[in-house]
Amino acid sequence: MSKQPLLTILASCVSIGLLWAASSWTYHWYQGRFAPSALDVIQSVETPDRTAVAYFAGGCFWCTESDFEKLPGVLEAISGYMGGAKQHPSYTEVSGGSSGHRETVKVLYNPEKVSYSQLVFWLLRHSDPTDTSGSFYDRGFQYTSAVYYQTEAEKHAAEKVLSKIDGLRVFSKPIVTKLEQAGDFWIAEDYHQDFYKKNTTRYEYYRKASGRDDFYQSIWGSGTYDHLFDQPVMKNALASFVKPDDASLRKMLTPLQYEVTQRADTEKPFQNEYWDNHREGIYVDIVSGEPLYSSVDKYDSGTGWPSFTRPISPKAVRLRQDDTWLTKRTEVRSRYADSHLGHVFTDGPAPTGLRYCMNSAALRFVPKEDLAREGLDEYLKLFN
Repeated sequence: MSKQPLLTILASCVSIGLLWAASSWTYHWYQGRFAPSALDVIQSVETPDRTAVAYFAGGCFWCTESDFEKLPGVLEAISGYMGGAKQHPSYTEVSGGSSGHRETVKVLYNPEKVSYSQLVFWLLRHSDPTDTSGSFYDRGFQYTSAVYYQTEAEKHAAEKVLSKIDGLRVFSKPIVTKLEQAGDFWIAEDYHQDFYKKNTTRYEYYRKASGRDDFYQSIWGSGTYDHLFDQPVMKNALASFVKPDDASLRKMLTPLQYEVTQRADTEKPFQNEYWDNHREGIYVDIVSGEPLYSSVDKYDSGTGWPSFTRPISPKAVRLRQDDTWLTKRTEVRSRYADSHLGHVFTDGPAPTGLRYCMNSAALRFVPKEDLAREGLDEYLKLFN
């Protein structure tokens, strides 16, 4: 065979290969932009293998997915969409702002290695939580930041982190990251999954040009705030707790919660949330979240109010004399929020002989299974 036909055959093979590659890229690019997304059928807080699930929006999901997958304890991050009403939105609809969704990632993590609070902090650290109209050079609601909570435990944990970082003035502007109830999660097209791995050159060019890494360096590069990520610091956030002003308290509390905690009112017996609660867990202050009582010390006093033989630790509450009912009683108040909780009496059972008679309206119950998620895993030992 002469060289000329052989070269012709080789050229044809190369052309066919290039054409196939171009066609494949074009197909996946088209699918990535216009194919409808699929509804995620597993959206529970915790999967059967006890892998926990969380949802965050931090701008471009290529970057958010990449950042979360670098965090020890995170098993996987999946790009998708959340927040809008349209079913099966495509990337073009979401990125164009017509669907009402945000680019969002579903984070699968091991709660024994990383807490929900740390995930929220990681979001703030790897996004611009002060931008009200987008994220870096991606503009529009679809690129704004958000924490999508699934439970009250997640909501309160996120609130504590947002308040902590905002209070320390880490950023030059206030944090505007939204805290919203999680809804349907729509899994983005395969083209977008692990984009930073499959399209490294394009991803790195995009990321550098966006200014995301420069912003990160300007805030976190010095390492000044690295200690905030440590779990013990998150737990000890109460040390810097500042009680909200009266107007804020009225907004965050129900009328009954406000009257009980701020004006020492008493709720009705047998018609309150926790008098007959028998689940394992701890009770925290409704205002500050400070741990107060454990279900281990709870008993049925027959009074119609949640009653305990002792607080969760000797310093968890403060006692003071109360002469308001023409008789001397001992009032119980929380240490940090100074909330009125109830009263303590000397007619309780062994081993203390005390009855801490509390108002449900002053408390929030954290189930045992949510303690780690709220950064309260030190109290899990109470239930071993």
